Amino acid sequence: MASAKENVRVPTGVSSGFGNSKGSGKKATHWKKNSERLPGSIKPVYSAKYPPSEILHQAQMREQSGVKPRPKQKDAFAAFDSTTSDAWEVNDEELLLLKARQLSLEKQRSEQAEKDALAQQALMRQDRLSSEEVLDEVKGHQSRDDSTSPPVSPSLRSGVPGLAVRQSSGLEAPPPTSPMRLSSMAMPDRENGKLEKFKQLLSGQNTELDELKKLSWSGIHKSVRPTAWKLLLGYLPANTDRRQLTLERKREEYFGFVDQYYGTRTDSLHKDMFRQIHIDIPRTNPLVPLFQQPKVQEIFERILYIWAIRHPASGYVQGINDLVTPFFVVFLTEHTAANVDVTEDLDITALSTDKLREVEADTFWCMSKLLDGIQDNYTFAQPGIQAKINSLKELVQRVNASLHVHLHSHQVEYLQFAFRWMNNLLMRELPLKGTIRLWDTYMSEPEGFAVFHLYVCAAFLMKFADDAKKERDFQGIMLLLQNLPTAHWTNQDISLLLAEAYSLKYMFADAPRHLNQQVKK
Repeated sequence: MASAKENVRVPTGVSSGFGNSKGSGKKATHWKKNSERLPGSIKPVYSAKYPPSEILHQAQMREQSGVKPRPKQKDAFAAFDSTTSDAWEVNDEELLLLKARQLSLEKQRSEQAEKDALAQQALMRQDRLSSEEVLDEVKGHQSRDDSTSPPVSPSLRSGVPGLAVRQSSGLEAPPPTSPMRLSSMAMPDRENGKLEKFKQLLSGQNTELDELKKLSWSGIHKSVRPTAWKLLLGYLPANTDRRQLTLERKREEYFGFVDQYYGTRTDSLHKDMFRQIHIDIPRTNPLVPLFQQPKVQEIFERILYIWAIRHPASGYVQGINDLVTPFFVVFLTEHTAANVDVTEDLDITALSTDKLREVEADTFWCMSKLLDGIQDNYTFAQPGIQAKINSLKELVQRVNASLHVHLHSHQVEYLQFAFRWMNNLLMRELPLKGTIRLWDTYMSEPEGFAVFHLYVCAAFLMKFADDAKKERDFQGIMLLLQNLPTAHWTNQDISLLLAEAYSLKYMFADAPRHLNQQVKK
């Protein structure tokens, strides 16, 4: 039987290995000629096959025969490696040089830091010594005559010891800070810039109402708020030349109504309504001293009675009395100093009769403008409020289903807590200053009191959703929702509430059918 080697046939022209002369061609020649040039070529090493003595004997024989050995060519890879230096191959000298440079830089930094610290300490020491010397001079200046006192700088005489230095010290005292500069420093630059924009806009020949609304949405400065509110509500014309004439005519018209109708308050047809107004007025913000002054209560009685007489479809409804207060407070600021808190510090009898008449008439007309947009809240059965409460229920069901389920599972109806929110425009839930800030945005929004208020109420409920979910019975939920912890809310809290309300409006206001869709189960 033939072996496996005998049965294997090698095709013609194909080399069976490197040692085969046939078909090897140039490959074999290349390896023979360039065996010493290529890296990895076979070289003799000291071993049992090549002992050092034998290699030495061969070298001696070549020298005796006169045959010079062929010069050994340098290995190609070795030549490449010797002429190339990699980035990571750093010798000891370079390492020492780098370390020396690094130590030198660190030393310079530490020396500079020490110099700065010493300079700062010297300045602090000089300031402390200067202030002590100044205090000594002030005491001496008070106890000695002006002729015997040492010369001092003008800033010392002005009574600003923190800025005064002695003239003999050779230092020049910085100029004292002016009151105008102090007031500008107290107010942020952004508020200053916004106030300037308001003043420019309101002082123009024709006020651009769209620009005024954009600027007022984020809040109005108290110094320009009275004029801005009158313009936003449509009480004042945009043209500045017509404003004073309009104010005079409207104020005269209001007191014409007072002369015509206020005497009928004791008639049998109207006495019950006036009695209800008379009862509700002292309940209006009972913790605010301004509203407990008899003169203020008389003004409120006239405003509410004249409005009710002129709007027989609704008449007077409890809750309208709260809507008078923001206008009255804002318009009082036109006639008081900027640093006076009119709700706490103002004695109304200190104002002249003419100024009080202006405030009363302006309050009446602006409140009338507001109520014209939400009068269906106060007509028979108050259909406007009921519609808004149903919309609030649908909105909460869409944006916070877990809260809606929690309220429903404990038999809490939205009408039980949200009626007051709609009837009083959240005035019983927020501090008065917060309500005024809220109304800045309402007047800047299209139908702010009628439509945007719905989304504010929804955001207001979402604000306390987690607290409501923690309550485990009807009584606990109602106590929370009727006594929410908002007494110390600031304008920043109101701004965050308005931002949440605007996001809800952006999602749902332009898609009313989205609210009415029922979740398919």
